[in-house]
Amino acid sequence: MTAHERTRPQKESSGLVVESAFLWRARRADCRHRLICFPYAGGGAGAFTGWANAFPDGIELTAVQLPGRQNRLLEDPAADVDTLVREVTLALRPLLDRPFSFFGHSCGALLAHEVARSLRAKGEPGPAHLFVSGESSPAAALDRPRLSELSDGEFRSKVLSLGGFDEEVVEDEDALEVLLPPVMADFRLWERHRTAPGTRLDCPLTVLAGESDERAPLETLGQWQDQTTGKFEQRIYPGGHFYLFDGDGGANAELVAFISDELMAGHDQNVA
Repeated sequence: MTAHERTRPQKESSGLVVESAFLWRARRADCRHRLICFPYAGGGAGAFTGWANAFPDGIELTAVQLPGRQNRLLEDPAADVDTLVREVTLALRPLLDRPFSFFGHSCGALLAHEVARSLRAKGEPGPAHLFVSGESSPAAALDRPRLSELSDGEFRSKVLSLGGFDEEVVEDEDALEVLLPPVMADFRLWERHRTAPGTRLDCPLTVLAGESDERAPLETLGQWQDQTTGKFEQRIYPGGHFYLFDGDGGANAELVAFISDELMAGHDQNVA
């Protein structure tokens, strides 16, 4: 298993419950704002298990589950971005009845951005805030070496160097044979993708990263500002690519506190 999720199917994990093929949700009766999380390459919704109960009352967490992992392990990973965006957008519609924001990490940041653009293009409610984590801007990513073009051995070495896998998994060939193909599929999907020209978002956009994350060098983050007319901010945290899970229970307390403050401040302003 990875450090942050189990690969076997599961119905419930510390509050996250399977609600549909694409969604795991930690229901809260007092929900005032929904945080919808998009996992990294090869990652499943269970990656956010430690986050589900880390947020204060009023914030309900939902995690997107993509094909090819965890309880969808037997399905083929997505091979087309446009189709994936349409499917995720459709799955999310029942949750857009109150204020919501998106958080995406690594390849999940790119998916969160595209789903936000899709909602805007359709004239539907969009996220109150977009948090993109551990990912270079779409423009800067075009100049990045493509991991999907490496040999199997080189790809394996590069992915494992990013972290996110328990030591026993790294030493388990059978586990790696299951876990690495969806990671490769996600890199192949997003490294071939080009963000189409279009109207920029108008919501606040915050880019987040670990200070030693080689997948999201600090100099590649600023161009995310070109994707919105709203407020733009960068925040850097100690750690590498998986900085967001550093902390007790698999949640970075400083990051969770920042996101919580942003979401509830925005909610209070809307109420006022």
